[in-house]
Amino acid sequence: MSTTGDENSDGPAEPGGKDRYLVPGLIRGLEVLRAFTPERPNLSLSEIAELLGTSRSAAFRTVYTLAHTGCLLHDQRTQTYALGPAVLRLGYGYLATREVVEVAYPELERLRDRTDWSAHMGVLDGTSVLYVLRLPAPHRLTGIVHVGSRLPARSTTMGRVLLADLAEDTLVALYRSEAQKTGVSSPETLATVLAQWRDDRTRAHVAHIGDFEAGIASIAAPVRDMTGQVVAAINLSAAATPENVADLRDRLAEEITRTAARISTLLGWHGETGKPRDR
Repeated sequence: MSTTGDENSDGPAEPGGKDRYLVPGLIRGLEVLRAFTPERPNLSLSEIAELLGTSRSAAFRTVYTLAHTGCLLHDQRTQTYALGPAVLRLGYGYLATREVVEVAYPELERLRDRTDWSAHMGVLDGTSVLYVLRLPAPHRLTGIVHVGSRLPARSTTMGRVLLADLAEDTLVALYRSEAQKTGVSSPETLATVLAQWRDDRTRAHVAHIGDFEAGIASIAAPVRDMTGQVVAAINLSAAATPENVADLRDRLAEEITRTAARISTLLGWHGETGKPRDR
């Protein structure tokens, strides 16, 4: 079967060796996205233009399009750009159906069976946490979430774990961008998120009782890929009974961090899995 729709074509080459099927604007956009790295998470328009080898005006059109689609976040204070949540959504199909979920599923299944708590995995989607795995414990109150649920990241243990790994300027840009989209701007909300972020970065896991859903206890820990970046979070949740709350602060903290470390190791990470790295 032809992949080009032109069975009589002798090939895509044009004079000069160029491929006439390539879309230059798309290639430039992908080059911009690849320019952002863990060592270089924020770039100005001038830096992007220099990396592309083009003018600021030409680079601006590419950057403007990427920002409009959510692939880049613009920090108006520093006039720099960072990767946006739409980049994660582009890879969500792979993440949800391939390596991370496939590796995590048996580990979470064993974790659920050992603890008799419901186990979940989530990824960051803008300022929300997107649930990609759910293994409910039998005969337990399991809460309202299901695969595909999106909950506010700042109000859930998994979301807080995912936010804690972000650099401060990235976190601020993320919430400012969300405020611009929704038209709802709250300095108090951002200040609360930052205070919580600073506290969560000192911990190897995040635990809370009734954080988003009343009567539910939850504890979460980060999952890292081979580069050390947090690509997902896992959690345990159950009814906030006195005995469950006691377990949450003792036995389950060890269980969740050990399982997160195991999944991270299987994904190629061999460092510490708990507290966020300095960045």
